[in-house]
Amino acid sequence: MSKKHIEIMDTTLRDGEQTSGVSFSASEKLTIAKLLLEELKVDRIEIASARVSEGEFQAVKNITHWAKESNYLNKVEVLTFVDNGVSINWMIEAGAKVQNLLTKGSLNHLTYQLKKTPNQHFADIKENISLAQSKGIETNIYLEDWSNGMRNSKEYVFEFLEFLASQPVKRVMLPDTLGVLTPSESFEFIKEIKDKYPNTHFDFHTHNDYDLGVSNAIEGIKAGADGLHLTINGMGERAGNAPMASTIAVINDYLPNVTINANEKALYTVSKLVENFSGVLIPANKPIVGANVFTQTAGIHADGDNKNNLYFSDLMPERFGRKRQYALGKSSGKANIQKNLQELGLQLNDDALKKVTQRIIELGDKKQVVTKEDLPYIISDVLDRTYEEKVTVNNYVLTHSKGLKPSTTVSITIEGEMFEEHAQGDGQFDAFMNALRKIFKKKKMILPALIDYAVRIPPGSNSDALCETIITWKSDTKEFKTRGLDSDQTVSAIIATEKMLNIITN
Repeated sequence: MSKKHIEIMDTTLRDGEQTSGVSFSASEKLTIAKLLLEELKVDRIEIASARVSEGEFQAVKNITHWAKESNYLNKVEVLTFVDNGVSINWMIEAGAKVQNLLTKGSLNHLTYQLKKTPNQHFADIKENISLAQSKGIETNIYLEDWSNGMRNSKEYVFEFLEFLASQPVKRVMLPDTLGVLTPSESFEFIKEIKDKYPNTHFDFHTHNDYDLGVSNAIEGIKAGADGLHLTINGMGERAGNAPMASTIAVINDYLPNVTINANEKALYTVSKLVENFSGVLIPANKPIVGANVFTQTAGIHADGDNKNNLYFSDLMPERFGRKRQYALGKSSGKANIQKNLQELGLQLNDDALKKVTQRIIELGDKKQVVTKEDLPYIISDVLDRTYEEKVTVNNYVLTHSKGLKPSTTVSITIEGEMFEEHAQGDGQFDAFMNALRKIFKKKKMILPALIDYAVRIPPGSNSDALCETIITWKSDTKEFKTRGLDSDQTVSAIIATEKMLNIITN
């Protein structure tokens, strides 16, 4: 059985830009258009509505100029209107060659918005198509509100299609304008139309109001649709359009008798670019392109991946230019941590791995985000504890008020004996150290001098990142370093100090 080729038309730059609060600049539109055609390799792009603004006109001119030089002009389309040739003149000036003419696909819209009869509407459309043809412009036809037309005025829809069959139209576009169709209706309506007009090219344009955009698109293809309209990240009015990434993945994995030109490996790159240009963030759990969708969190899943890839599916991240990740947190097991260590080129023995795992779980319980880049710091922190723990910092209160010296009240246990002391200092950590000095003076012990204090966070981290404090101490007999790790810089310094106290009491 020969495979059927399905055209993919991207409408991110037209319908996608109707997302609330989104407006692409002319240069952004040109950049996205180039990526869609040259990298993602969609068959066509719809880039604008005619007559919208001077900025839109300039954006279209920029794209058509590039497209003409790159032999893509017939792949660039503009939404137009039945307006006595005004849209066509706009297109000619902008250099566009393919119009997607918006017409009324339901009797309800025709009667109450245009206030015309079918014959009057058809006559206006015929005049528009003839004018476009005389100007060298190719015509596709949108049947706006077609889905409700099929539900409520099917005779009108078929009367319209019969009229279009006599016109020089390249494609008929069937939009579920309000996103109201079910998958079964999508299949039924398109099959009914395709059975009657098997030689006409029909595009299906789905919306996602019931979160059925992808399902409806797939059922449309099964019913005989020849093309789909999609947007990057599912952008579009209200709940958006059917998302490009998910739809392409489903077609490639579940429709073996269908071929498409779209390049999966470019999906993530284009998706992130559109996210940056639009300002609309991609949800972390959005299929294919979300930040978390190729991240295993549970340790049992990472363990299964080590044992014959038990938790792999056909949705391999490499297909989309991405990599599988293993999250670190309170659900992490040793397998998760080992996967991350392998990527860093590190190895730990079983005892050290157990300690690191426990420390990551502790950090996760505190709701701290642990990243792969944090691992070397956590390892240093854990493996730094090579002593018998004789000193424990039980509690402390750090205060810092405007016009008052910072102060600390600290409670510690030294070999089973509890001490509490209060002190002031030039800063919170200095006050903490002064309180400790008072306690250790009672024990007739002198604390080593702090001779260096360094703070670092993993590269590329944010303000909530784990912070490593490395303190160099000097006593009469030796110089040594201790490390502390926490998301709070002062707390990490206190952890490093607690290690110092244990070293000098052992």
